[in-house]
Amino acid sequence: MSNQDPLRQKVIAIVDPVCTAAGYDLVDLRLKSEQGGWILRVYIDVATKDGEEDPEWWLHGVDLSDCERLSRELGAVLDVEDPIPHAYSLEVSSPGIDRPLRTPAHFARFKDAEVKIAMAVPQGDRRNYRGWLRAVEGEGAEAHVTVAVDNQTFRLRIADIDTARLVPDWDAVMKGGSGVGPASPKTSAGKPGAQARNKRADNAR
Repeated sequence: MSNQDPLRQKVIAIVDPVCTAAGYDLVDLRLKSEQGGWILRVYIDVATKDGEEDPEWWLHGVDLSDCERLSRELGAVLDVEDPIPHAYSLEVSSPGIDRPLRTPAHFARFKDAEVKIAMAVPQGDRRNYRGWLRAVEGEGAEAHVTVAVDNQTFRLRIADIDTARLVPDWDAVMKGGSGVGPASPKTSAGKPGAQARNKRADNAR
C-alpha cells in the first residue's frame, strides 16, 4: 500500500479524524498482507498543543492503554464505514524511535535528523535515500524535502515518497537521549512496543 494508493487515502480520511477527536496524531498507517493474513497497522502519537514544550518528548508517548482505547474506537468506526473489502486485523501502536514521517509537518518537526526514504516514484534511476533532512518546502501536493546524501543534495516531492523513517542513533538512545537529530518537542517517539491488536474478520465479504 503506497503513499498514493487510493484505498490508503480512503482509510486515512476515515481514521485521521477519529485520532484527532481522541487526542492523538495519526503518524502513519499501512495495510499489508502477512503470513497470518491482512493487517491494518495504525501508528499514533500523543497530540500536543501548539507552543507546548517537553524537553523529554521521547519519553512521553502513547502506551498500551492509549492503543487499546483507540483500537476500540477505530474498530467501531471502521465497522460502519467498511472501507476494506476483505478480512483483516487492526493493530494500533506507537511509532517507535524509528518513527515514520508522512506529512510536511512530520518532516518539519525533525529537520536535521537522519532519515531513510524509499520513493514510490523513482528520481531518475534512484529509489532509496539515506541522509540528513535539511529542508521542508511547499504545501500539499507540491511539498518537497531536501535530503543531503554523501555530499549530494536531493529535492524529493513528499507525494512521491513511499516510506520515510527516522534513523535512530542507538548509542544516544542507550544513554537516555532521543536518538534522533534536532526535533521539535511537539512530537514524541512513543514508547516502543505499545500495541493493541483487534481482529476484523467480520469485514470479510
